[in-house]
Amino acid sequence: MSSLFISSAQAADGGGLLSNPQVLQFAPMIFIFVVFYFLLIRPQQQRARKLRDEQGSLRRGDRIVTAGGIVGVVQATRDDSDEVDVEIAQGVRVKIVRSTITNIMPRDKPTNDS
Repeated sequence: MSSLFISSAQAADGGGLLSNPQVLQFAPMIFIFVVFYFLLIRPQQQRARKLRDEQGSLRRGDRIVTAGGIVGVVQATRDDSDEVDVEIAQGVRVKIVRSTITNIMPRDKPTNDS
């Protein structure tokens, strides 16, 4: 009769979440996903959101860089249009799509004149 009590006492293990072997198998993958989310995915989403906001708030006189590497100055914008007029050289104006703008340079950037 005492062997009956001993075997049931050994079988009881507390039943916690970490005692489940299936959860322990997936724990490293869950941990890696959480790390990837906070180190890679979330910062990328924040940069993309910031760029979309900057593209939406373009004004005349902003210096921009397009995805093709063309540097220009915004000459005209229209709220209802996805196109922006950009001057890439003196007297040369082109229309570009807002989503191709990859960088908007700050207006008060100091020059390197010495």
